[in-house]
Amino acid sequence: MRDYLEILAFVTIGIFLLWFGYTLYFKIYLKLNPKRKRRQRQFNDREMASPGDPQTCPLCSSKLDGRDLVKTMAFPSITGGRDRLMYIKGCVYCLNRNLPRHCPVCGASLNVEEILVARLFERPLRRPHVHVQGCTKCRKVASPG
Repeated sequence: MRDYLEILAFVTIGIFLLWFGYTLYFKIYLKLNPKRKRRQRQFNDREMASPGDPQTCPLCSSKLDGRDLVKTMAFPSITGGRDRLMYIKGCVYCLNRNLPRHCPVCGASLNVEEILVARLFERPLRRPHVHVQGCTKCRKVASPG
């Protein structure tokens, strides 16, 4: 009977130590990695960057998080290659809040209906690359529909 009580005590202490270590580890981990915490971002707290920076909206230059996306339309390749035509409409910040939108090629001010024309290059084992060619003012294309 005494052996069973000793085993039960060791198991209880072991479970407590595992729980304590788990909570301590993740408490320190979240303090060291603040990006892991879910933050509530406001539209007014947008960081601005230059248009060519990674994870930046090419129209309004808002710095985007991993959760923020740019609204685009990509069309299939006509030649069967890895590059495709793409229209960029903008991010949620410039479409919903009417932030000033500018073409990164010609610098013209754009309204909400105007788009950017870009090429989307699919690359194996890497992220796709987008090359902005201009807006509907400086690059004449068919209307997006």
